[in-house]
Amino acid sequence: MKKTFKFSAAAGLLLSAFSAFADTFVFTAIPDEDESRLQQRFNKVADYLSAQTGAEVKYIPVKSYAAAITAFRNDQVQLAWFGGLSGVQARKLVAGSEAIAQGYEDQFFKTYFIANKSAGLNAEETLSAALKGKTFTFGSKGSTSGRLMPEFYLREQFNAAPEDIFSRVGFSGDHSRTIAQVQSGAYQVGAVNYTVWDNELAAGNIDPEKIQVIWTTPTYPDYQWTIRGDVDARFGKGFKEKMRKALLEMKDKDLLASFPRESFVPASNDDYAPIENTARAIGLLED
Repeated sequence: MKKTFKFSAAAGLLLSAFSAFADTFVFTAIPDEDESRLQQRFNKVADYLSAQTGAEVKYIPVKSYAAAITAFRNDQVQLAWFGGLSGVQARKLVAGSEAIAQGYEDQFFKTYFIANKSAGLNAEETLSAALKGKTFTFGSKGSTSGRLMPEFYLREQFNAAPEDIFSRVGFSGDHSRTIAQVQSGAYQVGAVNYTVWDNELAAGNIDPEKIQVIWTTPTYPDYQWTIRGDVDARFGKGFKEKMRKALLEMKDKDLLASFPRESFVPASNDDYAPIENTARAIGLLED
């Protein structure tokens, strides 16, 4: 199977908004949850980064994973909170760009396979053959935890494409919607970022009588902060290191809880070689 990642032309419609911040350091984030939640949490991050670096920092939301990558490629944003796959894709497009920090938890991320209880599936240590013929939804097509890694393990277990395993395959768009669609019964099974599941469960948005986790993937590297390689030329010598330091020294529990992450730790492009290799193996990335 060969599926080449296509960038959304819709991102170009944001050009005027980004241009308004020409002298401002701008960052974005992949839209993996409800947009209002992202706006709230990342505006607080912008205020923190401004205070730590002395630069004016703004957060700009985008509508899709592809739009986040396009904005980074076009220098409409200089920093982005990417997932593992979207970060690999973005860095391939911008020479010198670098992963500079990841969440402590992102060193060993995982995906939950979840199922509506009406599907009659039980929690297992491996992917069960009972999945065959069920309906299944991924998250975003560009999501590491919501698509790339779950598809990899499905192919590894069943030696078949998802379309040949399930009776119907969908893409919800984000992890919160995946949970909602499986809980409602719109899909019998889905793949979801474990941190979003844990947060929704703690918030009381998941009914354990209707939905459950049936399998957990092995761990893999995921989310990271990626910065463009030309920021020192634009914002002053040493700016990249200043931004890296600000992220690594983020200690405010409220800020960290909004990700949610215990802390941020150093990251490098090499950390994401497993993600790049997996994307190539299932046809989601080409040279």
